[in-house]
Amino acid sequence: MKNITTPLKKLFYLWRRSQVPIKQPIKISKIDNLIIFLICILISIISSYKLLLIAPLNLSNIFSWLFKFTETLISSGILILISKKENSTITSRQIILVTSFLLAVQAAKLAFASTISPLSTIIPPALIISQGMGSITALTWVSIASLSWPDPAIPIDNNLFFITLVCASVVSVLGGRIRSRAQLLQLSIFVPIGALLSQWILIGRNEIFSDCLILAIVMLFTILSIPIFESIFGLLTKARLLELADKEKPLIRRLSLEAPGTFEHTLLICGLAEEATRMIGGDIDLIKTGALYHDVGKLHAPNWFIENQDGSKNPHDEIDDPFKSAEVLQAHVDEGLKYARKSRLPKPIANFIPEHQGTLKMGYFFHKANEKNLKVNENDFRYKGPVPQSKETAILMLADGCEAALRAMNINASDDEALETISKIIFSRQNDGQLVDSDLSKGEIFLIKRAFLNVWKRIRHRRIQYPTTKNNTFS
Repeated sequence: MKNITTPLKKLFYLWRRSQVPIKQPIKISKIDNLIIFLICILISIISSYKLLLIAPLNLSNIFSWLFKFTETLISSGILILISKKENSTITSRQIILVTSFLLAVQAAKLAFASTISPLSTIIPPALIISQGMGSITALTWVSIASLSWPDPAIPIDNNLFFITLVCASVVSVLGGRIRSRAQLLQLSIFVPIGALLSQWILIGRNEIFSDCLILAIVMLFTILSIPIFESIFGLLTKARLLELADKEKPLIRRLSLEAPGTFEHTLLICGLAEEATRMIGGDIDLIKTGALYHDVGKLHAPNWFIENQDGSKNPHDEIDDPFKSAEVLQAHVDEGLKYARKSRLPKPIANFIPEHQGTLKMGYFFHKANEKNLKVNENDFRYKGPVPQSKETAILMLADGCEAALRAMNINASDDEALETISKIIFSRQNDGQLVDSDLSKGEIFLIKRAFLNVWKRIRHRRIQYPTTKNNTFS
């Protein structure tokens, strides 16, 4: 028995050590919590108050109302908890949006239950929620919005209810994966057509065409309004990420022209970060876009950074002051955040700017200050942070640290040597406490190392030395 128990204990220990640390959700202010609670109370009142209008009112009716009220309130709370679980960075504005959609749908059911199809009230909000907050939150919202009906006196056709639930679920799942506006338009066409065919087969009513036509119109209007929701509620959709990743965007274009070395460095980091994120199943679109903007702060003084210098002179050598040099390095983070605000970058993208540096030590200038026997406080040579708060920003930090080291390696270096270099850099970040809030597990860190190695192996290659001729016809 002892021989079996010991391996089981070891396996359990290894499994527990490999798990992701618990991520604490963003704290929401008391005022926002009160607003969200009041919205949930309103939803519960709208969903249940007609039970109190039944005459004569008796104890049984009161208990029925209390049960319905409590059930709806608990359902609203479950929706909020699941939305926080799916996205730990969800803001109070986004929670207010989700609950407000539920309130609006419940009110619409109450006011137009006999005149409007549930297809037009359930599906469009599900599309917005899935685009901005994920499929799981959208599916939960659909379940609560579909099952909780304010007026039990107005029955809903079971077949129509089934069609609504299926169409809304399809929109919720696909909406979380769609990566372009064109795909959204396709969805707004095919879902109403699918609903029309399903209603024609299962119900066969005369008004089914008008129901689906209204659904198509409402979905098109919803797609047009998504950018407004992105701006007001801070939603970050896949389509928005791809638009921001366009290299013709003014800020990225400026970076390529005014700080070409930084731009080239950024593209190399993108390759490392994308592969690592794909390996662990992270948000590839988010890290690809965040990586493009992470160093835009260097636009304030491009020639102060080694990758943009031509080797003739270094401004840091001219001022010969490690403290001022450290201020310049910190300024590229501070100025980057200013550029992000001016360009109205979404917060998840702007977070890459400070978090890719975390609270890392500016080792070169810290060493210079010690050489000069200056009175040194280590905190004066550390970035202000915060440390990475997500897997994606943590991966970018690791890619930023490994990119220069891997590029500088000898072309004849072995895979083991490259992996050792990657491991040393990642271990130094771990040992410095930079990954403590990132949610990266030990297993994911292992996969990140392998991903960086794979990218290095792809970009490391020899070129054939072609013979030269007078006409230079070889290529």
